[in-house]
Amino acid sequence: MIDPRPWIEGYVRAWNSNDPDDIAALFTEGAVYYPEPYSRPWQGRDEIIAQWLARQDKPGETDFQWHPVCVTDDVSIIQGVTTYPDKTFSNLWVIRFAPDGRCREFTEWWMRHDLK
Repeated sequence: MIDPRPWIEGYVRAWNSNDPDDIAALFTEGAVYYPEPYSRPWQGRDEIIAQWLARQDKPGETDFQWHPVCVTDDVSIIQGVTTYPDKTFSNLWVIRFAPDGRCREFTEWWMRHDLK
């Protein structure tokens, strides 16, 4: 079974650094990344890096708290909360791992908290 913690720590590191090498280290060459369910995925490591950098957050702008919902041999489902200075999102991630611990398919659901 693949422990998702090192991968998520790497994701948060890449999220805060926006370093292409940090992003590349997370994904297999042929990985697919769905930024929303049912959307056209980013296909391949190069497109994942390009799309990530086109939408990057400022380093240190977010706080991400998470816990696993389900962990199997090659899939982890992670529930998280991302807090920005002016907004908060609930997240659900489905991470499908390659045997070496890199991600081969990533799907994220994100829902903005209502600001009442």
